[in-house]
Amino acid sequence: MKQLTIIKIGGNVIDSSEKLHQFLLDFTALPGDKILVHGGGKIATELGHSLGIEPRMVEGRRITDIETLRIVTMVYAGLINKNMVAQLQAKGCNAIGLSGADGNVIKAAKRPVVTIDYGFVGDLDESSVAVDTLDSLLKSGLVPVLCAITHDGDSQLLNTNADTIASAVAVAMSSAYDTRLVYCFEKKGVLRDVDDDLSLVTEIKRNEFDQLKAEGVVSGGMIPKLHNAFEAIRQGVKAVYIGKADELPQIDLNGFGTRLID
Repeated sequence: MKQLTIIKIGGNVIDSSEKLHQFLLDFTALPGDKILVHGGGKIATELGHSLGIEPRMVEGRRITDIETLRIVTMVYAGLINKNMVAQLQAKGCNAIGLSGADGNVIKAAKRPVVTIDYGFVGDLDESSVAVDTLDSLLKSGLVPVLCAITHDGDSQLLNTNADTIASAVAVAMSSAYDTRLVYCFEKKGVLRDVDDDLSLVTEIKRNEFDQLKAEGVVSGGMIPKLHNAFEAIRQGVKAVYIGKADELPQIDLNGFGTRLID
């Protein structure tokens, strides 16, 4: 099977025009089939402030009421997505920007209320991603750029975590491709000392995960990220990488971030 790389890019790169320009150059130069997934929380928060709409967060997760949904749709599916696509076109990458509703590529279910009502937030399952549609786009020479907006199939847009989208797409596409999933952020990868880039853990196997949690090497928001990464590997993704966005060109030289393997 052909290799497919799914890359998720996060807020601190999106917030910097210089960093984003360099990342998109590196992404364009990456050989083979690829899909880009992005979020963009800071810009949405700033726009909300300017409109008098303050963000509400619970345990790091955004509560998406109807006004917030309008803002994140404008920012994620509009401003950020189309800006990225325009920049990629200028760099010779024939990108196509999509929300989950476009081509029905990602259908979600509104998160049920248990103890917290997260509002218009979408959860994904094994049938959420339209593999045939994405496959057709890739075979046509297009590079899908997916934002963090999905839909429920009944005309309702939903805000969905970009990390979750990237993982779901990687798992779904593993039926047709040898997929690898790359999370790009501001650190070099998983660090034994968060303030020391030289303490990079270059490889983590599933059976080492619990030990690293017990040692405190993996903590906070990195725990669910790695948990989801190993779950993706269990479901067919060949490998997951976590590393610094500006080091992406090293990924095929075995010099990029932390590699998670079964």
